[in-house]
Amino acid sequence: MRSLHPWRWRTTLKRRRRARIDLSNPAHLLDELERKERELHEAQNYIRQLEARLADREAEIEALRRISEATGAAFASEEMLQSIADIAMRITDADICHIFLFDENREELVLRAATGDDREFIGKIRLKPGEGVTGWVARERRPVAIHREAYKDHRFKLYPQLNEEQYESMLAVPLMVNNEVIGVISVRTRKPKEYRQEQIRLLSGIASHLAGALTQLSRIERLERQASQVATLSEISRTLTGNLYLEEVLQLLVHMTAQTLGYKVVTVMLLDEERGELVLKATQAESEEYRQKPPLRVGESIAGRAVAENRILVIPDVQAHPDYRFPDIAQKAGLHSMACVPLRVRERVIGTLNCYTDHPHLFTDEELHTLEAVANHAALAIDHAKLMVRSAILQEMHHRVKNNLQQIASLLRLQMHFSRYATVEEALQDSLNRILAIAQVHELLSREDLDMVSLRKIASSILHNTKQALVPPGKQVRSTVEGDDVSLPLQQATAVALILNELIQNAIEHGFRDREVGHIDVRVQNTNGEVLLEVSNDGEPLPPDFDASRSNTLGVRIIDNLARGTLRGRFSLANQEGRIVATVLFPRPCSEA
Repeated sequence: MRSLHPWRWRTTLKRRRRARIDLSNPAHLLDELERKERELHEAQNYIRQLEARLADREAEIEALRRISEATGAAFASEEMLQSIADIAMRITDADICHIFLFDENREELVLRAATGDDREFIGKIRLKPGEGVTGWVARERRPVAIHREAYKDHRFKLYPQLNEEQYESMLAVPLMVNNEVIGVISVRTRKPKEYRQEQIRLLSGIASHLAGALTQLSRIERLERQASQVATLSEISRTLTGNLYLEEVLQLLVHMTAQTLGYKVVTVMLLDEERGELVLKATQAESEEYRQKPPLRVGESIAGRAVAENRILVIPDVQAHPDYRFPDIAQKAGLHSMACVPLRVRERVIGTLNCYTDHPHLFTDEELHTLEAVANHAALAIDHAKLMVRSAILQEMHHRVKNNLQQIASLLRLQMHFSRYATVEEALQDSLNRILAIAQVHELLSREDLDMVSLRKIASSILHNTKQALVPPGKQVRSTVEGDDVSLPLQQATAVALILNELIQNAIEHGFRDREVGHIDVRVQNTNGEVLLEVSNDGEPLPPDFDASRSNTLGVRIIDNLARGTLRGRFSLANQEGRIVATVLFPRPCSEA
């Protein structure tokens, strides 16, 4: 029925009052009465329309009031979204309300709020733009009102867990901020429903206020994150610049970065420049498989590339990236996005700080700047910690020199007691070789990151230098070093170097005296809390009645004293399967246990 505007109604009444009414004509009176009734009916309809409009306005005002209360009282976006969903459902007299928001990568719409039983699916339902009615609204940026059988609409996508087939009508409108869609709010009813323009406008108003509130809350959260990041950076800087050793610096770095910035896993890899490898030095990851990841070559995988290119690399999903070397480990650990930040000291890259998330994450420029600042402070702290180790070595050097001189003096006393030299030159050469063996340990120590020396490096160095000094032209001595690598503290490393020097020198001077070609093999085995050092050669065999424990030769006495005294172990020397085999078995150092 058509609407009668007030001005038309008043004009009609005035004209009819002026008209002459023939009271003697009943038919005319009846017509006039019918007209009066029609006018009254039209007036009543118009009043009802005004009342409906007034009710819509009141509902809109009430909705906006409740939304203002919800947005003002909520301290987190989840609380606010849930409050708005409840309000929208009540105001529109709907049976269910859903709010979808774009994820941080703007690739998917994620269910962030729902009413009723659908709350359990929050965060689990995801839609691509254009997928389903909701995705269509987000893509086309305009509302959709379906009055009945919404599940038959060509844009509809069924999610069985939501029981959507029970809903007849659907009204969905986009959440817009600065002409950009950030999500979609929708309501549904179980019965068919005709959505009036006022109701569409009402839900659009709710959507507009919600979008504005979300934007404001996002700004507040961003400011809070910035403040937190500044505080984090300050705390990390203050902690790392304390008088800490390298291991403490690295463990503090990974734990504080993960905890304060909210990462699933944080690791530090340091560059071994001699090998050209990145070695995992610290992580707070619980996965033992992750902790045992092998080193990476410079240029290999993501961290290797970050070092080679000296720049930050960001990977959206390491599980799917072709350059990431360990996708299986990442999948088991639940790792997705990664930011790899070089650790630089005076433009020299010394390692990487690697941060992983447990979900696809977009690293913002602001976040990367914070990580870069953390990495710069960490690199300085790491360099400082290394300098502290060097400083500690220098402070103890007088003690070490004294110990080494005492050791040399003991060796010279043994040499005097067991003197069997034909010339003074031979005696001096033996003494010189032993002093050089001690010097090689200090040379290796000066190249290491920590106050430990690699046993295999000691063996390789002693073999190389002894062969150069003692093997005459025309004679060939081939050698190998194999087995486990064990790091030894200085005192044990010095003892092992002297033992190796005696065994290798004895093999070259006596075992290969009448041979043109010889082989010396060194094997290291690290097992059951003990280290086995085995040195074998294919030179002249030992006498059948040889007993190392009763031997009075200088070399055997030196080895036995060092094995039992300094290393607290055992020494044996015997013929085995056509070779002369010397073994030293001693407890594994505590730092290696």
